[in-house]
Amino acid sequence: MQTHFLLMFLVIESSSVNLILASNSPRRKQLLALTGLNFIVSVADVDESQHENELPPNYVLRLAEKKARAINADANAVILASDTTVVDGPNILGKPKDDTEAVQMLTQLRGRTHQVYTGVALLRVSDNLLLTELGVTDVPMRNYSDDEMLAYVATGDPLDKAGSYAIQHPEFSPVESMAGCYASVMGLPLCHVTRMLRKMNIQPNTDVPLQCQQLLEYDCPIHDSVLSGAA
Repeated sequence: MQTHFLLMFLVIESSSVNLILASNSPRRKQLLALTGLNFIVSVADVDESQHENELPPNYVLRLAEKKARAINADANAVILASDTTVVDGPNILGKPKDDTEAVQMLTQLRGRTHQVYTGVALLRVSDNLLLTELGVTDVPMRNYSDDEMLAYVATGDPLDKAGSYAIQHPEFSPVESMAGCYASVMGLPLCHVTRMLRKMNIQPNTDVPLQCQQLLEYDCPIHDSVLSGAA
């Protein structure tokens, strides 16, 4: 039997929606809080193994749905789950098992552009309505030095990150430039989430694109197209 636990995450008192975030990621909590909606966190362990010949979009969307459906919740709940993976050519790069593998991944990605896939699932328990969204972002990595890379790996930060890096890490700053959704690379594409919430008649209490860009100090070029459904 899977073990579930609940943690209260305090945000602006603005909604009575019984929203559950199926992730214990501090980054996803921070991003979802920008909507101004109240939510709690509930996490269930799921097998994140990739199926044979499974393509990245199918992989992240399958895991997002699996995480959402693994949560025990009452009929009034709406569950948000997400899964993110780094893709370099044909290779899906998960979380490194140790420092050696982290160095291998970062060396592989250095000075090149890869993709980050984030699948999001929103499940309304009352009628089993499931909405899914996929965010795909090109991520050009800078040509960081061996010393920079090794110093970053020594911090331990890469060990719980797909692809062995955090885009927002202030010292390492691995990314050269961005032209897509920064929040998606962090693990939760907020404009996609906002679009899904609105389809379930849940309206965020803030200007989500503005809040996101201010937090991340990033001028997002795609938020209008995502919110309008054009992307």
